[in-house]
Amino acid sequence: MTGPARSAGVWSTLLLATTGYAVARAARAAHLTGRFPGGSARWDRLNHAGDPITLTEGVALAAGTGLPLVLADPPAVLAVTGAALAGAADDLGESTQAKGLRGHLSALRAGRVTTGAVKVGAIGATGLLSAAWSDHRHGRGVGLHTMAAAGLVAGGANLANLFDLRPGRALKVGLVCGIPLVLAGRPAAAAAVGASLAVLPDDLAARSMLGDTGANPLGAATGIAAAQRLPDRGRWAALAVVTALTLMSERVSFTRVIEATPVLRSLDAWGRG
Repeated sequence: MTGPARSAGVWSTLLLATTGYAVARAARAAHLTGRFPGGSARWDRLNHAGDPITLTEGVALAAGTGLPLVLADPPAVLAVTGAALAGAADDLGESTQAKGLRGHLSALRAGRVTTGAVKVGAIGATGLLSAAWSDHRHGRGVGLHTMAAAGLVAGGANLANLFDLRPGRALKVGLVCGIPLVLAGRPAAAAAVGASLAVLPDDLAARSMLGDTGANPLGAATGIAAAQRLPDRGRWAALAVVTALTLMSERVSFTRVIEATPVLRSLDAWGRG
């Protein structure tokens, strides 16, 4: 890449991150001033500590991630929007019929369709469509490597949700994964990082949380950015890691592992009010 082209890429990435930040801040302001579309009360919940909290942060992050990408990366918009809508359906549906991937699959085998199962199917479908669109758009062709990309979108969405159990945790993981992709010039990562920085202070202070509405698009955006950056073998390797962590979560508590590891415990607690 030539000097002028590299400079243009840097400025484009910064613009996407700044726009993502601004859109997410505007959405949070709409909630704080009582002008949130459809009202804010339906998004109110209790967090892990039993304190009142709002999930409107998730809407802010989804908007801040998706809107800047409409022209820059349309396939990523599909991935982010699909994940956000599926997450919102699960958040507002308040499904308590099953917990975790295993629980939803068990419910399906018993003939019960949970909102979580619908979410998994919807994110899987939009993840596949966005991955195929992205590969075609970037001249990679559609093949088995596209399935790996779709897995990164859907798996990333689910994994981000699994980390959204304590203030700031999912956003920190998203930033750690997203910033290298921003430096590599991936638009979806830039928008997601900008939106994440906008909502991080309220999340750390436990005034709001992502919920499925925000965690799913955060993971989906990171997943499609990674898929666009990685070669075919890299996609499969990354998918193996995401799959391993997802399966591990069915048996091992991430919170217990973090709390038992001094370095992870310190990073996890950083910034909380």
